[in-house]
Amino acid sequence: MSTSWKRPKIHIKKTKSEWTWDVIGYALYLGSLIFLMVVWNMLPDEVPAHYNAIGEVDRWGSKWEFLILPMIGAFLLVFLQLIEKYPEVHNYPARLNESNAEKFYLLSRKLVNQLKNICLILFALIIYESASIALGWGTGFSKWFLPLTILGTGIPIIIGVMKQRKIK
Repeated sequence: MSTSWKRPKIHIKKTKSEWTWDVIGYALYLGSLIFLMVVWNMLPDEVPAHYNAIGEVDRWGSKWEFLILPMIGAFLLVFLQLIEKYPEVHNYPARLNESNAEKFYLLSRKLVNQLKNICLILFALIIYESASIALGWGTGFSKWFLPLTILGTGIPIIIGVMKQRKIK
């Protein structure tokens, strides 16, 4: 990119899809935190702390380790929300210019929004499932959890790259 052109700051309103993703992601994450608070005193001293690739618990740990999940989720939420707010600092191809900047920004911001909320949904599922296993309500993740997680995060990235290649 030419050093004489600086990336513009463009205010682009949030789209309906971004609001929808935020409502779903935030609601499920917040719901999992409320669920964790409700069941906290019922949890045994040891809870699932790690899973193998086929979704089986392969390490148990203190229920206090459980707090790591919401903390990582909160960190990701804040960090990705900041990244989402400033699309002009994202990485773009050299063909970014004043005439296509808005398209690039919106596409990039929507991708960060989707990934942020997919992460929140995944953390909510892990919190719920881990507590359910500890309480004897569930048997563990399906062997499909890891492949679906990889697809769920990979597909939006692939679609985003394909859409970005179409921007002139």
